[in-house]
Amino acid sequence: MKNETILRLHPHFFMEKERAVAEWGGLTATIFRYDSGVDAIRIKNKRGEIIVLPYQGQQIWQLRFDNKDLHMKSIFDEPVPTRDYLSTYGGFFLHCGVTAVGVPSSADTHPLHGELPNAPYRNAFLTCGQDDGGRFMTIGGQYLHRVAMNHNYSADPVIKIYEDSAMLEVSMVVTNLRKVPMEVMYLGHINFRPVDNAELVYSAPIENVEINVNVPKHIKSSVPIEKLVAFLQELKADPAKHHKIAPEAVYDPEVVMSIKYLADSEGFAHSLQIHPDGYANYVRHRPDQMEYALRWIARNPDLDAMGLVLPANTGNGGYVAEKAAGNIKTVAAGEQMRFDMQMGLLDPEAVAKIHIATSCP
Repeated sequence: MKNETILRLHPHFFMEKERAVAEWGGLTATIFRYDSGVDAIRIKNKRGEIIVLPYQGQQIWQLRFDNKDLHMKSIFDEPVPTRDYLSTYGGFFLHCGVTAVGVPSSADTHPLHGELPNAPYRNAFLTCGQDDGGRFMTIGGQYLHRVAMNHNYSADPVIKIYEDSAMLEVSMVVTNLRKVPMEVMYLGHINFRPVDNAELVYSAPIENVEINVNVPKHIKSSVPIEKLVAFLQELKADPAKHHKIAPEAVYDPEVVMSIKYLADSEGFAHSLQIHPDGYANYVRHRPDQMEYALRWIARNPDLDAMGLVLPANTGNGGYVAEKAAGNIKTVAAGEQMRFDMQMGLLDPEAVAKIHIATSCP
């Protein structure tokens, strides 16, 4: 039997004034409504806090631990109530998929990164519980995606935070509600804030890193495009150049690369951005669930973001390209597909242990 108490949330609970709804050990949950009209839950623990949007994609909007803002810098000071991906792009973590991920090509009809990032959840919940890891709170919900004669699935995400930890456990379960097999494309979009002169360490050899030298057409650059092209060619010749986050490097509008990760003896892949002070942003994922991975870095006066690793179960070329390449997985009628990740902040002592245990480039 699970040792948990569940609070079922409803939109009418949320008001402009922030108020507490649960306290459990060193954890406190408060709810509020942004001026934009988007509902939010703030969970504080002994290390910091997270803000989650329970009814808009179950996004993790902000993440702050040990007095460090870990989420990306963007032009959005609060989320916007929209389904359009780029019109409210400022969150730390977004679920992407399920009918498509990636940038749509001219042959595609799907939105950027599919329907999940800002999906309208009708059901959301908050739990308080305890297990071998200690006291925790979780936020979760369910989104039903139904299009007659095309799609019928449920998406059930959960975010778990312990009272003494600066790490989050994030999962997504996709259930095929149709009577026939269903294609599933999923990507976890994790947007840390880059740190000048930080070092990137991850469990993949350098020959498993492929730089995308195509200049993105869906976003604009604030520097001459020739500078980005030259930098992309430098990285293609020597991908290790990006391991040091040099302040002068040209990540404008963005640099994207594909990485084939190796799993350790327990089945996990590891990614770290080690700060000059010894702390590190950290992601752990399972290549047996998500065999593809992207790294995305964008730095300009309005945007400072690093997708340290974006684990996925398919490539990022959009539906048509990934279908043609045979990269799209299917799930049988009535069956589920699960994706698990851990993400957050490690202190220097924990970083040293991960660094030793990781097969690094």
